[in-house]
Amino acid sequence: MIIEAIRELGVKEFVCDSSPDTEETFNRSYKSLSEDNPKITWEEVSPMIKNLQAEYDALAYSRNREAEYPSVQECVHAILDDTLDALQAKRASVKLKYPKGG
Repeated sequence: MIIEAIRELGVKEFVCDSSPDTEETFNRSYKSLSEDNPKITWEEVSPMIKNLQAEYDALAYSRNREAEYPSVQECVHAILDDTLDALQAKRASVKLKYPKGG
C-alpha cells in the first residue's frame, strides 16, 4: 500500500526500500528522485495507507466471489448443455457465502 499511497500524493519518481510503519522507518526508506515531486511527510502518507487499506478490505467479498464463481469455461458448458439452473444456483450460493459489504 505504501507505493500506492505515495503515488496518490502526486509523487511520480521515488524509491521506498521497505514497508514503513513509523515516521522513523519512512524517513529512512523513502527517497524522492525528482525535485518536481511534492514534498511529503509520514503524517500525509500514513492516513493515505489506512484509507487505501480500508478500500481494499471493503472489496474482499468481491475478490472472494470471483475466486469461487464458475469459470468462463463452466459458463459456456452450462449454456451448451442447457444446465443454466445449476450454474445460477452455484452463483447464488457464492453470493450468500460472501455477501456484498461483508
